[in-house]
Amino acid sequence: MLVALDVGNTEITVGLFGSGPAAELERSWRVTTTPSRTADEWAVLLRALFAQAGLDIARVSASVMCSVVPMITDVIADGVLDATGTTPVVIGPFSPLPITLDVEEPQTVGADRIVNTLAASRIYGTDTIVVDFGTATTLDCITKDGKFLGGIIAPGVRTASENLVRRAAKLSSTDLTSPARAIGRRTDDCLRAGIIFGAADAVDGMVRRIKAEWPTGDTPRVVATGGFAPLIAKHSSEIEEIHPDLTLRGLELAWRLLTGQVR
Repeated sequence: MLVALDVGNTEITVGLFGSGPAAELERSWRVTTTPSRTADEWAVLLRALFAQAGLDIARVSASVMCSVVPMITDVIADGVLDATGTTPVVIGPFSPLPITLDVEEPQTVGADRIVNTLAASRIYGTDTIVVDFGTATTLDCITKDGKFLGGIIAPGVRTASENLVRRAAKLSSTDLTSPARAIGRRTDDCLRAGIIFGAADAVDGMVRRIKAEWPTGDTPRVVATGGFAPLIAKHSSEIEEIHPDLTLRGLELAWRLLTGQVR
């Protein structure tokens, strides 16, 4: 079995893929990114996740990860090695994958953006805009032949919400659920409408700008992933599909490509 870890600034998504040529994502977990954890603590956490799910971690034969938090990448990799006995393949801008980073500073492209667009190019086989709702909201552009064109990085949904509440003395945090209407009649309704509708409309506007600049002549498909994708997509006119496990799929694909086990 393969363990895949997507290390983000706020959360880490852990995925477990089965063995064999048609490996499926059998289980996934989300845990808080805690920079103060030691390698031993990460190992304990991984063992606990498997044990709670009734899974034998000794069956893990390989691991892969991408990280946008450099200060903890090595510590987590050491924890994975301790827990599973495998050294993770760490994906980065210089990993020899079949996509071309056609940008001015390829070394600065986040590993999550690389695996997202790798997965999109292989799964959909068409020009694609990947909208990832994480700590930041990213819109990444990939052509059907694997050319990464760049994209947009904007404040994430929760990041924007928490910053607004922190800086406005009379506002308090509210559940981020679908607003019933645009004109709020309570303060929390006003906040909810501003955050959710604002995020959806911002994505739609950015997608339209990207499409206007698209260089190939084709109309790109718009695919959303990340924790807030289902919530925002229902209020978006541009998002065409939600793929909740796109990053984990990209990690699994990257591992297969790099280890010569392409299906």
